[in-house]
Amino acid sequence: MSAAPLPGPLAGLAPLLEDYGYLAVAVLVLLDNCGVPAPGQTVLVLAAVYAGTGNLSLAAVIAIALAAAILGNSLGYLIGRTGGRAFVHRWGPYVLLTPARMARAEGFFDRHGGKVVTVARFVDGLRQTSGIIAGTTGMEARRFTVFNVLGAVLWVGVWSAFGYLAGSNIGAVYERAVRYQLWLLVALGAVLLALLLHQLVRRYRRARR
Repeated sequence: MSAAPLPGPLAGLAPLLEDYGYLAVAVLVLLDNCGVPAPGQTVLVLAAVYAGTGNLSLAAVIAIALAAAILGNSLGYLIGRTGGRAFVHRWGPYVLLTPARMARAEGFFDRHGGKVVTVARFVDGLRQTSGIIAGTTGMEARRFTVFNVLGAVLWVGVWSAFGYLAGSNIGAVYERAVRYQLWLLVALGAVLLALLLHQLVRRYRRARR
């Protein structure tokens, strides 16, 4: 392994990756994509750094992470598809998720679900839950699969290339990337807010007519 110091999150996972190698990548990435808050993205970056120093195979890291990401989000989709709606009907009113709001969520996913599933990979919180939400709202399975694979390819490709190329500069580069990820989250929130306002304006105009 390179002698360069690792930033906090990566340093904490280094012993796990050194002990379990590809298995750690597979398990953590899978959990991170199916509703469990696990450090899958962090271990992917660290594994790519290790690959850059010759300790792991970059091709193997990419293949394992890609399969785990696709499978994890697919498991989340199955959870949402088989149990999510029953959960919403049972507990939804307690968290203000009424049938009308659920119907609006389904309509939103009908129109924008593909974009959400693809982009969600890069946003903590959404990465863990987008598959479950897609299944719960009834997103068509074939359509979900296409965007699930697309999102996984982009996510694994970006972060594995990032770790591999960052190399000995990983500390400074990782901190900068985390900062940009926060801006991505803010931008996504702004887009969702704009879509919501657009829907409200359309309904207001329809009501006036």
